[in-house]
Amino acid sequence: MLLASLGCFFAGIFLPFTGVTKLWLFENQISVCQGLRVLWQNDELFLFLILLVFTICFPFVKVNALLALWIYPGLTPDQARNFYKFVSHLGKWSMLDVFVVAILVLTVKSTGVASIKIGNGFFLFFVSVMLTQFASMWTGRVAARLEK
Repeated sequence: MLLASLGCFFAGIFLPFTGVTKLWLFENQISVCQGLRVLWQNDELFLFLILLVFTICFPFVKVNALLALWIYPGLTPDQARNFYKFVSHLGKWSMLDVFVVAILVLTVKSTGVASIKIGNGFFLFFVSVMLTQFASMWTGRVAARLEK
């Protein structure tokens, strides 16, 4: 499940996230990575850093930390519980809330008559978020059993 989440995560950040059509003539497809590049080039460093950290870094670290919990065989039950607590705290700061902010930024930044279509990258990113959440819940249940 976590490997599928990681694959959807990478596909989601590189594939078109939204398509913006302005004046029914011009269409731009924007991925998360392209959006970050545009923010960097336009010196929007604050937004760039927020989106980079919360949309790319935190989810990537969370998925890899969960993978480490399942793959690394040498963890004691106490180490596994502590590691899971770290992952659960990390998860509170990532993905969905800032994801909404990213869509709002895109909507506010579009000017004139425009329509926004959701792209495949959006759906793949969403699947990645949901798979990671389910894997995290499942890992939490396993960690709770270790406490008994």
